[in-house]
Amino acid sequence: MPLTPLPDSVSARKLHKRLRRQAGQAIADYGMIADGDRVMVCMSGGKDSHVLLDLLLDLRERAPVRFELVAVNMDQKQPGFPEQTLPDYFRERDVDWHVIEQDTYSTVTRVIPEGKTMCGLCSRLRRGALYAWAADNGITKMALGHHRDDLIETFFLNLFHGGRLKAMPPKLRSDDGRNIVIRPLAYACEADIAKYARLRDFPIIPCSLCGSQENLQRQAVKRMLAEWDRDHPGRSDTIFAALQNVAPSQLADRSLFDFAAIDATRAGADETDPAVQVDSPVQIRWMQHDGAGRT
Repeated sequence: MPLTPLPDSVSARKLHKRLRRQAGQAIADYGMIADGDRVMVCMSGGKDSHVLLDLLLDLRERAPVRFELVAVNMDQKQPGFPEQTLPDYFRERDVDWHVIEQDTYSTVTRVIPEGKTMCGLCSRLRRGALYAWAADNGITKMALGHHRDDLIETFFLNLFHGGRLKAMPPKLRSDDGRNIVIRPLAYACEADIAKYARLRDFPIIPCSLCGSQENLQRQAVKRMLAEWDRDHPGRSDTIFAALQNVAPSQLADRSLFDFAAIDATRAGADETDPAVQVDSPVQIRWMQHDGAGRT
């Protein structure tokens, strides 16, 4: 199936330029790709991974450093999985590629009771296989298609259900220390990605295993954020900006900030931190009274 070219319209060109700029900016801001890197693009066949590969192929021709791309898909042996769709597409794009074949589908359906969320176990098994292949094949960076909305949704999932202020970082080292994961779409919103994927008519492969589970917690958070953005346009932008502007001294995590060291005289405090900065006599007088002049 021939690759659909981008429509020759101002809006399509602006969309492409915006996504490319956002990906390039994220790569630069977080030092995601260095000269000589061998980057593995994890291809699920969904819209996000297709857009990721398309942008990285474009950026590779313009980047100030030289790097390789290898598109890797994992065939999890789900019933009806179109085995040739992605290999045919990779050949058409003239990109190095590999398919990992591992029957995680049988494992997930055997272990997880019917009707329960399968995504957690499925993603762990998939991640383990991808990590192992990367470590064995000279991969220096693993590129995933998570976008800005994924990062925000993960933050709220951890907040509501995990009791943690934690999201998806744009760049991280795996727990075993052998892999570096990057998310070049961290600045891109899902709506732009979906629109671009439709314009390019990528060969999308739906996930029949977890895509049918409509009552996932992530879907509930996604609906919540969509409603917020409808009522207060730009709220997701503000939330993402907050993830980039953390003030540990204004939270309550004792492992990130030494609250015990703060005393009345601010002895030994870091005077560059607003929370522990030594106050001038004028500031102290203002802080001793509220707006009505009461102490």
